[in-house]
Amino acid sequence: MKRPTTVLLTALAPVSWGTTYAVTTEFLPADRPLFTGMMRALPAGLLLLALGRVLPRGIWWGKAAVLGALNIGAFFPLLFLSAYRLPGGMAAVVGSVGPLFVVGLSALLLGQRPTARTVLAGVVAAFGVSLVVLKAAGALDTLGVLAALASTASMSAGTVLTKRWGRPDGVGPLVLAGWQLTAGGLLIAPIAFLAEGAPPALDGRAVGGYLYLALANTAVSYWLWFRGIGRLTATQVTFLGPLSPLTAAVVGWAALGQALTPVQLTGMALAFGATVAGQRAGTGRGAGTGQRAGKGKGARPGAGRPRRRTDPVHAPAQPVGR
Repeated sequence: MKRPTTVLLTALAPVSWGTTYAVTTEFLPADRPLFTGMMRALPAGLLLLALGRVLPRGIWWGKAAVLGALNIGAFFPLLFLSAYRLPGGMAAVVGSVGPLFVVGLSALLLGQRPTARTVLAGVVAAFGVSLVVLKAAGALDTLGVLAALASTASMSAGTVLTKRWGRPDGVGPLVLAGWQLTAGGLLIAPIAFLAEGAPPALDGRAVGGYLYLALANTAVSYWLWFRGIGRLTATQVTFLGPLSPLTAAVVGWAALGQALTPVQLTGMALAFGATVAGQRAGTGRGAGTGQRAGKGKGARPGAGRPRRRTDPVHAPAQPVGR
């Protein structure tokens, strides 16, 4: 498959994740971020496990648990906490600093020297975020902003670790997504019941919201995301993240009546420009594949011989707003 087509298909995941905030605030029970994270992850993970019919083996039980904790177990509750406490567009835009996290962690853990273009694109994305946040600083909730940043950092770490560890033999993106979603959902479940008590009563709107999050927003979107990361570099994929805040902002403006100032719109434009630039920045000499680290036990055969200009390791990148 040609790279532009792969990029477009992968981009459907963050576009879908950009609707998470509107669904959370308009359809779901209030102030239940842990329960909501569990309901998004666990049903989707069990569905993908049933479809894939492959369980982890050996060391991959531990690796799947760690990745599930970073990409799902910590990410989802923090994501929904920020969604409950911030306007949708702002909550998602804060997460667009993910490319900088991934670039930094890749340099530390994978030995991938970032190119000047990659760093510049990441700085531009962060600057776009600052325009949005600083313009409305008086209206922002500090805990919500910190939760959004922490969720992005958690998933960025999961992205880089998945790249470092590679992929076990015979496991595709659907199976890996099922492992991580199930592990993350199981991690969230007991914490949700201890911290939030019994599940809330659900009306038809809430049931519909949870079904959408579990199926389209999570099961299908994570499959597309992992499928794309199997064909693109981690940098290219993480720079698709700003599509999530752009979608959230458009949904917030069109459906929820949330106003956007000219300064905030400028920030959105910069984030989109960084997304486009990041697709080229991720193909430079500094964006090595890094798949050699997955050559150990359980790694996919031929892991050290990636295809031309691709990065066959897959992981959820942060989706910010995912």
